[in-house]
Formats: sequence, C-alpha cells, structure tokens
Amino acid sequence: MSDQPNFDFILSELQKKYENINQDTETHLEGLLYSKTINYWDYIKTDALLSLQIQRTTLPDEMVFIGYHQINELIFKMILWEIQQVAEKEDLDAVFFETKLMRISRYFDMLSTSFNIMREGMEVEQYMKFRQTLTPASGFQSAQYRLIEFASTELINLIDFRFRKTIDRNTPFEHALEHLYWQAAGKDYKTGEKSTLLVNFEKRYKEEFITFMKVYNTKNLWSRFKELPKANQEDKNLVKAMRHYDYTVNISWVMAHYNAAKHYIESENSDGEATGGSDWKKYMHPKYQRRIFFPELWSTEELDNWGKNV
Repeated sequence: MSDQPNFDFILSELQKKYENINQDTETHLEGLLYSKTINYWDYIKTDALLSLQIQRTTLPDEMVFIGYHQINELIFKMILWEIQQVAEKEDLDAVFFETKLMRISRYFDMLSTSFNIMREGMEVEQYMKFRQTLTPASGFQSAQYRLIEFASTELINLIDFRFRKTIDRNTPFEHALEHLYWQAAGKDYKTGEKSTLLVNFEKRYKEEFITFMKVYNTKNLWSRFKELPKANQEDKNLVKAMRHYDYTVNISWVMAHYNAAKHYIESENSDGEATGGSDWKKYMHPKYQRRIFFPELWSTEELDNWGKNV
C-alpha cells in the first residue's frame, strides 16, 4: 500500500478551474515550481503601510491623529466592501442581508468606541498647535464616508432637511449634490459662497460622487431591502439589524465623533472653530440634520426625537 497522498481530486478541480478561464493547467502548475513562498509582511504590505504616517509638525501626538484617521479609512473600505456584496447579490435573502449588516455595524460599533483612543491619546495643547497646519483640511473631506451614506439609503434622506420638499427622484444628481446635508458645513446659504474646504473637496470628488450616486440609486441598502419579499421585510432579525445599523451610524458614531471634537474645539486653548471653518455643531449633531437611513422602520415618536436625547 502506498503512503503517497492522492492528489487526483485536487488536480481535477484545478483543471476545471483553468479550463473555465481558457487557461492551460500544465503551464500554471509548472509556474508553481518557480514561485516564491509568501510571508506575513509581504502579504500585508507592512513596510508600505507603516511608511504612510508622515507628520507635518514635530509634535509627537500628531502621529496619533494621523494613524487614527488612516485606520478609520481602512475600516470605511471594509464597510464599503460589505455593502457592495449586498448591492450586487443575486437572490438576496434576509439571512444574507442580516449577516452583512451586522458585520458593518460591528465596524461602526468599533469606530464609535474608539474615539477615546484619540480623545485621551493627544494632549490638547499639542493638538491646538498642529491643527493650525491642517487648515483647510478636515475630516469632513472623507470621501469614503460619503460613499457609505450614498450606498446606504435613498438620496432624499441625505438632502438638507430644509430642501427635501423641493427635491424628488427626478431631480438631476448634480442639483441634489448641491443640497446634501453636509453642504451646510461648507456653504453660506445666504450668499451661496462655498468655503475652500468644500471647493477643494468637490474639485477632487464631485464627478466620482455623481457616478456613484447613479450606480447606487437603485441598489443602496434601503432599495435592496424593499426588493425583498414581504415576509423577508418583516423578518424580526433583519429589521432589528437595519435599525441597529441606522442608529449606530447616525447617532452613536456621530455623537462619539461630536464629543471628541467638542473636547478639543471647545477647550480653553481653542478658538471654537473646526479646522475647515465649518459650523461643526450643526453639521455633526444628529438633532439638526436628522440623518436617518431607514425612516420607515422607526415610529413617529422615534423620528420626532431623533438625536434629541443624546
């Protein structure tokens, strides 16, 4: 009896794989003879990743600020990855939907509780010095976070509350973009003048945003939820997951961010303004803009008190 392992099944599956993509199996197998083994640092690209934290000042705590925000952007990428799977899933069902939503929510739960790392990890005095070198940049300019919003709900739910009655599904996307809630943080609606913060942001991402808005107009999380059979839409676990995600993103995470900003911006050493010059309180606090991804899943009383009791 031979002690040699039998690779017939694996070889057969490999042959099927390469035939399906019109490739020669023997060529690929021969290539394995010359390929290098993988190691952790090359797979994760550790050296490249750790070379991205470049300070603008000599203040040590700036490294905390940079590293923390880069971690946030990596988490945002993972969230968008999960949303994309729901958006593109054929034969979507309640179990798959709930599983993905809870993955996304766990990312935001982590982000919500992580603000203390930055809040307690930087001396106010150091922050108030290095922040001067960041103007007019701001966390407001996180494009990935805007994409998460576009991919989560119908566009009308992201429109500035003052203008929702004037906008519907027939409104051009470019016009809708001009009236999104976050425009209030970078535009003087009396004069129509945009801040440098907003001008720079739109110059870099406007076309990308409009393209993304068009793509997710019919496959955002809420649209996909409404496509489900009625029994799935009434699934208690899925509804609970939808509500948890909505509350976590639009109240818990926002308020954690708000309180961290308040800790520094309203310190005795501060001028009370955000680095980008935005009206940060009315932009960030949920009671003003009432950002709600899935309003139909909340009661009238819950909607009326959105963000007021936090």
